[in-house]
Amino acid sequence: MDLNAKLAILADAAKYDASCASSGGNRRDSTEGRGIGSNEGMGICHSYAPDGRCISLLKILLTNYCRYDCLYCVNRASSDVPRARFTIDEVVRLTLDFYRRNCIEGLFLSSGIIRSPDYTMEQVVEVARRLREEHDFRGYIHLKTIPDAAPELLERAGRYADRLSINIELPTESSLGALAPEKDVQAIKRSMARLRVHIDDAKAQAREAAQGQVISLPKARAGRAAPAPFAAAGQSTQMIVGADATDDATILATSSQLYGAYRLKRVYYSAFSPIPDSAAALPLKPPPLQREHRLYQADWLMRFYGFAADEIASPRTGGMLRLEIDPKLAWALAHPERFPVDLNRAPREMLLRVPGLGVKAVDRLLLARRVRRVRADDLRRLNVPLRKVLPFTTADGHRPAPTPDLRRLACAQPSSAAAQGSLF
Repeated sequence: MDLNAKLAILADAAKYDASCASSGGNRRDSTEGRGIGSNEGMGICHSYAPDGRCISLLKILLTNYCRYDCLYCVNRASSDVPRARFTIDEVVRLTLDFYRRNCIEGLFLSSGIIRSPDYTMEQVVEVARRLREEHDFRGYIHLKTIPDAAPELLERAGRYADRLSINIELPTESSLGALAPEKDVQAIKRSMARLRVHIDDAKAQAREAAQGQVISLPKARAGRAAPAPFAAAGQSTQMIVGADATDDATILATSSQLYGAYRLKRVYYSAFSPIPDSAAALPLKPPPLQREHRLYQADWLMRFYGFAADEIASPRTGGMLRLEIDPKLAWALAHPERFPVDLNRAPREMLLRVPGLGVKAVDRLLLARRVRRVRADDLRRLNVPLRKVLPFTTADGHRPAPTPDLRRLACAQPSSAAAQGSLF
């Protein structure tokens, strides 16, 4: 099989992984004439797909052969799909060629499991090693790691990759056992814990090195070598939504536990899409794409707005997020006793719970009210959606309408009929 045919199969097979991020990492560039590439800054040409998606990473599988038979995966062992496999040299050459053409800023590499987890992980790590050590590649590298691989292989992966990710796959251990019996959730969490330890150790060494630098002469450089980074952009994971009967409350509780226990940078949510010749245990219809969108909004509230998972969705209230309104507005409507919020006196924690106010807007409000009292007209200068903010706040010259108007606000939200798009 020629290289173009392999690329068509293995790039297409990689589209199912949503955790393709190109953020973070230590700054690297080749402006001094050494190496090739950069992992940040301007000058990177991005390609755009017909649907408007920005493509900045070469996103491929090393191979779509797989010894596992996960029911939800199109590349499972029993699936009748065209198979292909790159050699290590082919992946290295593709990455460098695409970068030299300004089509990408880095590489996202995953793989099906061939021979054994250790053998597959060795192949993936060797791609990154050759790019870094033999070609001095300074672009971004995101490696999908295999939880059953040996700890020393995960450690090697972190030396070369900016970000590592291990997919949790499904939100509950029972669902994973039913749909992917060859995968072990405890092995996945052990690998996440090992990565967290390595990442924390690398950050601690970097802090110690920065504090220990003593420069006595003008323009003199510290003689102490900088510690080697380890997956400086952290680790992430992905959960499939809608392949089982798990509700949103359980999904968000699992995400909250992963953030707290392993300090993940992101949990990605991927709405399940039916696959050809699927097992009877899988649903025939996909969940609405709006559900995935609401989960991302709820995830944002947990990470940046101080919400707990059980505040956003709880089994006591049915366990599912409302699709017609965003989770923050839904929480506000469910807690009328907390509103209206005084923009001139409320603490930051409460301002962040006002629908329509983001983190930047809240920080600017706090700065403004140190100088003078905030008026409703000041909100216009912050470019916040007044239709959302004003019914929940008070300020000089403004008092909100009675509570029934809040109910009409919920009804005024457009109802989305978006559905999960087919991947075939």
